[in-house]
Amino acid sequence: MELRKRVKLSRSGHNFGRCNSGMKLGGERSNATQEGVKGGFSLLGRSGTCSGSGILPWWPWQQGVSMATGLLMAGLLALTQAWCVNAIHENLLWFAQLTEVEREISFRTECGLYYSYYKQMLQAPSIQEGLSELIHDNLTESKRTINLLQRMNIYQEVFLSVLYRLLPIQSYLEPVYFYIYTVFSLQAVYVIALYLTAWLLSGSWLAGTLTGVWYILNRVDTTRVEFTISLRENWSMPFLALQVTAITCYLRPQLTTLQQKVMVWLMYVTTFCFCLTWQFNQFILLVQALIIYTMDCADFLTSAQVTTLYLVQVSGLLSVWLLQFCNSMILGSLVLSFIVAALFIRHCQSALKTGSLLVRLGKVLLHSAMVLLLTFTINYLAKKALQLRSDEHIFKFIKSKFALGPTRDFDANLYLCEEAFGLLPLDTLERLAGTLLLYPYILTVLLLSGMLAVAALQNLSRSKGGSAEEKKGAGEGRVADFRPDVAYNVLHTLFYGLLAFSTMRMKYIWTGHMCAVAAYGVCGTELWTLLLNALRCNTKVLLRIARYGVPLVMFSFLYYKFWPKLMEELSELREFYDPDTVELMTWISTKTPKQAVFAGSMQLLAGIKLCTGRVLTNHPHYEDKDLRERTRQVYQVYARRSPEDVYDILKAVGANYVVLENSICYERRHRRGCRLRDLLDLDNGHIMDGSGDNDPDLVPAAHPRFCEAIKTDTAAYNALFTRTFHNKTFHVYRVNKKRKKSAKSSAEPSVAP
Repeated sequence: MELRKRVKLSRSGHNFGRCNSGMKLGGERSNATQEGVKGGFSLLGRSGTCSGSGILPWWPWQQGVSMATGLLMAGLLALTQAWCVNAIHENLLWFAQLTEVEREISFRTECGLYYSYYKQMLQAPSIQEGLSELIHDNLTESKRTINLLQRMNIYQEVFLSVLYRLLPIQSYLEPVYFYIYTVFSLQAVYVIALYLTAWLLSGSWLAGTLTGVWYILNRVDTTRVEFTISLRENWSMPFLALQVTAITCYLRPQLTTLQQKVMVWLMYVTTFCFCLTWQFNQFILLVQALIIYTMDCADFLTSAQVTTLYLVQVSGLLSVWLLQFCNSMILGSLVLSFIVAALFIRHCQSALKTGSLLVRLGKVLLHSAMVLLLTFTINYLAKKALQLRSDEHIFKFIKSKFALGPTRDFDANLYLCEEAFGLLPLDTLERLAGTLLLYPYILTVLLLSGMLAVAALQNLSRSKGGSAEEKKGAGEGRVADFRPDVAYNVLHTLFYGLLAFSTMRMKYIWTGHMCAVAAYGVCGTELWTLLLNALRCNTKVLLRIARYGVPLVMFSFLYYKFWPKLMEELSELREFYDPDTVELMTWISTKTPKQAVFAGSMQLLAGIKLCTGRVLTNHPHYEDKDLRERTRQVYQVYARRSPEDVYDILKAVGANYVVLENSICYERRHRRGCRLRDLLDLDNGHIMDGSGDNDPDLVPAAHPRFCEAIKTDTAAYNALFTRTFHNKTFHVYRVNKKRKKSAKSSAEPSVAP
């Protein structure tokens, strides 16, 4: 596909803030389960006795005006983000002017596969028949009947298709627009969630505004929704951001019992929605479980809070497990094993939080070793009992990425050779610095991490158990305690930041939350209190000027520098141009039987499924052991294999046609060793093409590369395959039903290399 230019048509600072700053004096800290607070309490940081910044009191009418202004700004920024991604999507593709097949081709790779089920549900005679077709699907994988609702996370497509059928909108809103508008609306939800998180942390809606502005201006690094609409992460990330907001609110001090219950339900609902919409939910929740575990070990949470947060994760996962027809991949997930181990060991070690600092550090190390040992034991036994191998390719990838295992594994190398699964490029940091996001973020994280470490050591040094429930009576002389909601967000950005640096695709989890943390640093009290204390000029007036004046200066700079660029980007007009793929899809739709089975690359077959409804041999949803093996076999059409070998492979998977792509056969996008043909050569033990080193155990192949040799039209190939279509990009061959006599004389090869 090509995108080408379109032709038109009192010094409160010494206390670090007594209401909404990151720390409070130990003797002043309120119990997290306290029923009421004098003067009232607001979830968004304004109470009757303080402004949320610990500076000046607020009158009730001021609270109302501030709340209304903050909510209005949240709505405006959310609508701006949704409008921007929709405008850019339209401008990149000229989507409104595309034909139906061109629109469907624009859903590239796995996006096309997921959207095809939305289309399939709408084309079904009834909702019940559509669901039955998904539960007993025999089109996605030839010669197999699979339950798509169990295998894939496509409940969002089912829900939207049902909603579209029920709402009276068919006459004026096309199904494709209903779909993409829903996804873009979730971007608005994402911005609102980040906005509220920053507001909760800082007590100022200016922090939320700065968060939203940063998110929009750093759109290249915060989302890719405008050109990967159906990608699972675009559905799930807004719910993860909402869950973080709910956790932040839940961990705030001075919540009433009713408020706590509401937050627990919000955490469950958002966790459930997040898990339901992304197959990699277990790995993201594992990182979150490690954050909760770290906070528990450092004594930032009460026992009830720890148990509640763990059980929210477990409840969300088990609810999805039930909806996905008891998907064994969820029961065998590492996060469930970890939570069970952590809760069990925690219950058994009742004296964990007693003793001196060194004793407690030793107990924490021993406790962590026992939890990890029990985690891997439970996970190993669970996978053995369930005979689970669906996610082993991910662990192979992790081993290979960190040089912990062999690097010739085909599945692992498919990930390792993709840029999205490599290390975070340094130019990402340059772009983030250009919008003034990186510098306050680094300063805030360094400052808060230091405070967090000091607070953790102080918690561990408490001689009499020092649990979070007992901090209230720890004494007036003790240095400040760390707010648990701030502690969670600091650890969240640190843990997911490390994940982003190790795997570039995961940066979208980090960069959005990064905006909220940086805005909290700019609009909160901690940075300014320390700076003004260092300058010996910390007064209430100067602190307020700094907290509100600096963000306004930053807004002015960002507007001056980026508003013209944003307008230029929104006015740049391009158009979709991929005539070869359009020609291929049109030919398949009009010249092949409806039950024809097609073999080829995963990415192309997803488009064939969407545009033509033909049966596939393999597809991009890679979380199945048998499918991965089938994909490796089908890809032998790009390896050095004999025509008889390839014929037997294609017949074994029931293929009637095979589509060969020049862009893969003669690939130059990847370096030597990462081209698909190189991965196949390594897997088959053959020397790779081109100049360069080869491992000593590799041998020359006995046959030419199939995708090249078949185009020579020699008798050995013509006896087994008949070319039925070709253009500059694609060559389609029919797999002959019976071998001709010239082919039968040759020895029968095995399917495996």
